[in-house]
Amino acid sequence: MTPLLSPTSRLQAATALFLALAMAATVGSALGFQHIGGYIPCKLCYEQRMPYYVGAPLMLLAFVSSTLRWPPLLTRGLLFVGGLLMTYGLYLGVFHSGVEWGWWPGPTDCGIAVEGPSGSGNGVLDMLNDVMPPSCDEAALRILGLSMAGWNAVASLILAAVAFRGAFSRR
Repeated sequence: MTPLLSPTSRLQAATALFLALAMAATVGSALGFQHIGGYIPCKLCYEQRMPYYVGAPLMLLAFVSSTLRWPPLLTRGLLFVGGLLMTYGLYLGVFHSGVEWGWWPGPTDCGIAVEGPSGSGNGVLDMLNDVMPPSCDEAALRILGLSMAGWNAVASLILAAVAFRGAFSRR
């Protein structure tokens, strides 16, 4: 019997719940740095959040699937998809870190201000168009030598390993 068809156990339920909470906490931390800390994310920062936005609800569904004893393929398949999402998150984190360290170029439209329509007034909403978004090649914050993108790569690697272990474990 292939691992994806093996019956699920408490391991898959615990793994799915852990992943849902960890993904929510990771993206919640990024949102906290943005809304409480005042760090404005760049284009690549926003892209790095997508695997978490998709993954956390899927892991909750995997938890429900395992708890209610739905088909093992569904639970393990959802955990596998969570692992794939975190692998994509790892790629995004490594790519963004490489852009910050100058190892390769980033998107050409990162950090470019978009001009407002001509003849726009001087209201508060019109001023939003004059704010220069941060560039993808400058880390706004480094903690222990790693930028937020670097820490995202570390978190994504760990969460991907946990998800794949839960998907393929025979216990």
